[in-house]
Amino acid sequence: MSQLNLALATIGAIVLTLGMLTRYIDRSYLSMPLLAFISGIVLGPLGAGFLMPDLWGDSHKLFEECARVTIGISLMAIALRIPRNYLFKHRRSFVLLLAIGMPAMFLISSFLAHWILGVPLLVALLVGAAICPTDPVVASSIVTGGLARKHLPERFRYGLSSESAINDGLAYPLVLLPVLLLSPNESSPWVTWGSKVIVWEIGGALAIGAALGWVVGKGLLLAERKNTLDHSAFLATTLALTLLTLGVAKLIATDSVLAVFAAGVVFSQLVGGSDRAREDKVQETVNLFFTLPVFIFLGLMLPVERWLDLGWGGIGFTLAVLALRRIPVILSLSPFLPLWSNWKLALLAGHFGPIGISALFYGMVIMDKSGYDIAWTAGSMVITASLIIHGTTAAPLARLWARAENQ
Repeated sequence: MSQLNLALATIGAIVLTLGMLTRYIDRSYLSMPLLAFISGIVLGPLGAGFLMPDLWGDSHKLFEECARVTIGISLMAIALRIPRNYLFKHRRSFVLLLAIGMPAMFLISSFLAHWILGVPLLVALLVGAAICPTDPVVASSIVTGGLARKHLPERFRYGLSSESAINDGLAYPLVLLPVLLLSPNESSPWVTWGSKVIVWEIGGALAIGAALGWVVGKGLLLAERKNTLDHSAFLATTLALTLLTLGVAKLIATDSVLAVFAAGVVFSQLVGGSDRAREDKVQETVNLFFTLPVFIFLGLMLPVERWLDLGWGGIGFTLAVLALRRIPVILSLSPFLPLWSNWKLALLAGHFGPIGISALFYGMVIMDKSGYDIAWTAGSMVITASLIIHGTTAAPLARLWARAENQ
């Protein structure tokens, strides 16, 4: 119990401190997630030993659920931020990014794991599946805030947010496929994958998420029309909808992350979420309070001893993934993407495809379902490098982009 209270007090103090310095941090070379991550390293087993997650019980399961809730809250915030009909208006770009881009990133990452880390192909597919989605939590920290709004174009900011939100949920089938193929108790993995994963877990998530978003949206509009609210309930409603959807979708064994985004999109379309979110500063609140703790946890949980087991191959794999996983794919697709048809914008979008909490979450899911920890071990190395590189280049590249556009 003392460790729990110590963790709560420490995390609260870190979030308060960072929150009071947001204006300076936004202008610096360090991002909020990176600073929270460093705080976790300093205070955890790798540093002062002030917080010891091994004393918290099943720390990996706790970490997985913390990541799931964080992703859900971040996806809801993205769904509320994007303008009405934005996904439909740019459907061609998103279909190509999801149908071609994400599988390509999955295969490239898997091949690199097989080639550099020397793991069997099916095991390499586990690694590739975990790190292929663009992380919505880190992406949101890059494309929101005063500096991003001032210097980066809307089609980049909304496009990256939307892509990261959709592909984060749709990465789930890619994760489950190698898990099923590796399972000794699964006699028909492809049939199970098609019927259970695609039809029920993905299709069911979209259906239940849309239904909950519609019901809650209609309920909020009715409450406002009947004047039963004595204060603005928008932020509280969206957070409650997130938790409701995460819980219901998980209880009926569907993809809860995808369900939250579906709920958020439908809810936002009904109630005019993008306008309300700006008024209530939903994204700023989410970025500051709800997403920073998971980066502190990540700093506490880094499996450095397992990194050492990977040797130089781990470093080579990390650098190869950051260079080859996304940038060549986005540049190749850019002539067919109305959203990022300009090659400079495509290069920017290719660079800012961070790997973060979604890879952490899927690494934990893979370890829980298959017993293989390689996706978490290798994935955490890539996450760390991504946080450092994307966290330190976001502000300089935003300013550089603005100068290039003004010339």
